[in-house]
Amino acid sequence: MKDLTQGPIGGHLMQMSLFLGAGMLIQTLYYLVDLYFVAGLGETALAGVSAGGTAMFIVLALTQILGVGTVTLISHAVGRKDQADANLVFNQALMLSAICGGLLLIVGCAVADGYMREVSADAAAASAGQTYLHWVLPGMALQFAVVVMGSALRGTGIVKPTMTVQALTLVLNIILAPVLIAGWGTGRPMGVVGAGLATSISVAIGVVLLAAYFVRLEHYVYFDRALWRPQLDTW
Repeated sequence: MKDLTQGPIGGHLMQMSLFLGAGMLIQTLYYLVDLYFVAGLGETALAGVSAGGTAMFIVLALTQILGVGTVTLISHAVGRKDQADANLVFNQALMLSAICGGLLLIVGCAVADGYMREVSADAAAASAGQTYLHWVLPGMALQFAVVVMGSALRGTGIVKPTMTVQALTLVLNIILAPVLIAGWGTGRPMGVVGAGLATSISVAIGVVLLAAYFVRLEHYVYFDRALWRPQLDTW
């Protein structure tokens, strides 16, 4: 935990803003990386992934609802020097992220095809977008966990680990995208499937890295199974 009541307020604001801005940029770049390499597959694939990618921005907006609530309540608890409440909020937010991620997978799989038919110009683009959404949905669902863990760290005044992990996963996505989409080095191009899979794998690794950080290095808020039972007043 970093005590933000010590030191210049302007410096704290500048540091937090820079890292937060970089984190939001990195989240957007996942999608842009997919588009860049999918463009090599042709106009139909590009149109489908481009249309399907609008769902990603909807999901990112939804994650911010949970993220803002988490960082607000944890920062208030930290300000009160109430570690127990901060840890309760963190663990309840983790459960909410799991529920939201699970619901997204269920609803996403159910409506992806119809959604793509509505937003696509033709059947071929809709098909490409449907394929992309089905493979990128796990990554979208895991974004809830990434946002909650990052928000918990922000609430305790720590921002560097989240940005570092996000940057690493973006680099991984840049590496995986041409390998899976175009078959670089493998000779087995997966096309649009590879675009969604590259993002999902990268986000999953990000979740693992952030979880490892909490287990090994973060002790102010931490995983506590005893606090995972739903508490609706906190929700």
